[in-house]
Parts: sequence; C-alpha cells; structure tokens
Amino acid sequence: MKKARVAVLISGRGSNMAALIDAAKGAYYPAEIALVLSNRGDAAGLAHARMAGITTAAVEHAAYGHERESFERAMQDVLDRHGIDLVCLAGFMRLLTTWFVARWEGRMLNIHPALLPAFKGLDTHRRALAAGVKIHGASVHFVAAEMDSGPIVAQGAIAVREDDDAQTLGARVLEIEHRIYPIALGLVAAGRVRITAGRCVMEGAASVGQALSVPDAQGAGNTTQHR
Repeated sequence: MKKARVAVLISGRGSNMAALIDAAKGAYYPAEIALVLSNRGDAAGLAHARMAGITTAAVEHAAYGHERESFERAMQDVLDRHGIDLVCLAGFMRLLTTWFVARWEGRMLNIHPALLPAFKGLDTHRRALAAGVKIHGASVHFVAAEMDSGPIVAQGAIAVREDDDAQTLGARVLEIEHRIYPIALGLVAAGRVRITAGRCVMEGAASVGQALSVPDAQGAGNTTQHR
C-alpha cells in the first residue's frame, strides 16, 4: 500500500501533530507523516517530531515581514522538495492567502475547537459557555479561503458540564481533537472522502460512523466511537 505523504504545519507544541504521528505508526494507516514544518524555529513541536524520527523544517515568517505570499512560496518550496501529498494544520497560527489555499484545495485539513459552523474564529470555549450550549466539541475540515468554513470531514462532541469553565471544557475538547484528527486524515488519505456541492461525502457506511464521535451515555465527557 502506497501511503500518502503528509506535512503537518505547526507554530507551537503541536499536540495534534503528536496524535497524528502516533496514528501513522500503524502498519495499515494510509498516511505517513513525512514532514513537520513550522513558521517558528523555536516551536516545541519540532523537537518532539525529531525525537519521533520525523523530518523537520522551519520557515520563519518574521523574515518576510508583511509579504505573506512570499513566506508561503518559501513554505511551498519545502513541501515540493519533500513530495507532500496532503497538508494538516495543527496549531499553525498564520492566516493563509488565497494563493496557498488554492494550491492545496481538497488536500489541506484543519482542526477547529468547536462544532462548525458554530463558533468560528478564536476563544471558542468561552463563547460556547456564554451561549449556554449543552454540546460542544471539535471539527476537522478542509481548508477554504474563508476561515473555518471548508467542508467538514469529522466531528466529535462532548456534553458541557454545569461546572465547566473555558479551561476545563477546552481540555476535554482537546482530547476529542486528538481522537478525530487521525480518523479524518486516515479517511482522506484512503480516498474515502469526496467533496460534493460543498460538503464531504463518505465512501461506505463504516466511514460515516468513523467521522462522528459522541458523548458516552453517562455524559462524562468521554467518547464512544460508532462504527
């Protein structure tokens, strides 16, 4: 089986990157993490990736000032040199230009800490609590020109507790992120996701179940995978 070559883009510690690296160790996982690329040479996640035997690189965005496309073209050169098929954003704290997004259309994923299309943007956990939602979670989606608006590949949800604050809720959502991102990448890398009329369609009934992670019956904040 030829595995898809994946680059993970990070800016910090890269906890979702670590989850993807762990998943890709599986013999039958359809993707390999071929590169971890950061816009900061001091990103803690780079050291973790190197310890895992992953090739790393850094393109310092600060060196390009306000020339965002020049910075992205430098990143693209690195991605091309490593023969990358798919890109996963994992805490990559840079807004991408339409040039870069178009270059990776249908081949770039992002993880967002909310159940899209609700709570796009930042500070999602505080906003969810303020809105009084009873269910909160995370979404993996294809990257589109508009922020947090691309077709959704997978989602995971947890029950919001009465005593939750943004920190406790965020910690449980992060666990969901670590669960669903590898699932979503695996589905995409295996060619089991197609985009039709702006939404993701899964190939096979099992794929549909894999793309959804929901609270357990006790509402304890864990997830049960339905297949």
